[in-house]
Amino acid sequence: MPSEEKKLWAESLLRDKFEETGRIPKKEDFDTVTLSRIKAFLGPWPRALEAAGLKETKPVKRAKKRRKNTR
Repeated sequence: MPSEEKKLWAESLLRDKFEETGRIPKKEDFDTVTLSRIKAFLGPWPRALEAAGLKETKPVKRAKKRRKNTR
């Protein structure tokens, strides 16, 4: 299965589980093999939920650079 098909499959699983349960899916809603495939195709759980359109994407926070005290 090509990479794009794998992503679509995983996103579809997440959306189907959302429709079935009426809430954002939890990791515990899936067996270990399916969960590992979802994460392999879409990334960590929060990113997978974002990819499926079930969670809003959070803006990336940039770390503040510390200036070294030169005194």
